Amino acid sequence: MFSGTAVYALRAVVYLAEHSEERPVRVAEMAANLDVPQNYLAKILNELVHSEILNSTRGKHGGFQLAVRPDGLSLLAVVSPFDRIEQERRCLLGRSECSDHTPCAAHHRWKELGTQLAAFVQETTVADLLGN
Repeated sequence: MFSGTAVYALRAVVYLAEHSEERPVRVAEMAANLDVPQNYLAKILNELVHSEILNSTRGKHGGFQLAVRPDGLSLLAVVSPFDRIEQERRCLLGRSECSDHTPCAAHHRWKELGTQLAAFVQETTVADLLGN
């Protein structure tokens, strides 16, 4: 469903939503707590800064914080810099001619799943994942 990078991005954003209200969170802290390679996580976080999902602060007391409130941040916004989520999925079997009119054997079930995934990431916010 999601690439490993998009999953790490979601995990990092949820971690920040839980821990960064009072202070920026450093990459090393997140990497250790999320069990993600620090250099890889730093690249992901910088992409999220570039996408205006996170703010970063340099210096001794620097780190990362959400730039958007968790209840206003859809999962689609978080994963979009890393994965394309489309209503219409490409053919699961790789056929160039696969549509509602000329479906492959998996078309209708695969299309339904793609539609559900797109709706889930559009309608679910980071706040929904906090469990509060």
